[in-house]
Amino acid sequence: MSVTLRRVQRWWALAIAVFALDWVTKQAIEVNLHYGQEIPLLPFFDLTLRYNSGAAFSFLAEAGGWQRWFFSLIAMAVVVGISWRLAKIGHSHKLEALSLTLIMSGAIGNLYDRLVYGHVIDFIQVHWQSTWYFPAFNVADSAITVGVVLMLVEGVFHKDSKGKAE
Repeated sequence: MSVTLRRVQRWWALAIAVFALDWVTKQAIEVNLHYGQEIPLLPFFDLTLRYNSGAAFSFLAEAGGWQRWFFSLIAMAVVVGISWRLAKIGHSHKLEALSLTLIMSGAIGNLYDRLVYGHVIDFIQVHWQSTWYFPAFNVADSAITVGVVLMLVEGVFHKDSKGKAE
């Protein structure tokens, strides 16, 4: 087995595990809730079933259908680009590799939904009382967010041997 393949293998295994968690949770919500139903779990947290044909915060959700393919192409490019980067840094830059893997797994989860259903399944609803609601999201969105935060943390705190951010 080549060194490059071994570098990427563990990160792809993690990406597949996160994708599987995303898929299983979405399937459970689809089977057990009807569209728009909300199940309160905590005073600020509900399970709900929502569909998003756009991107984050329903960006371009009402664009007429072309956005499904546009966001699918972006997700595919992200997966290819991240896979290439993981082959380069997978062994030496573990925090960056972890952050990229989480972003990639989220992209794969939402790509799957777009290709299979034509929309992304969202089910996590965070709110403050009945006055403020954050847009519904899913495990894939959470993985992307955590990946971006880890990438920012690494950018701020990871220093090279000369004391500069790497």
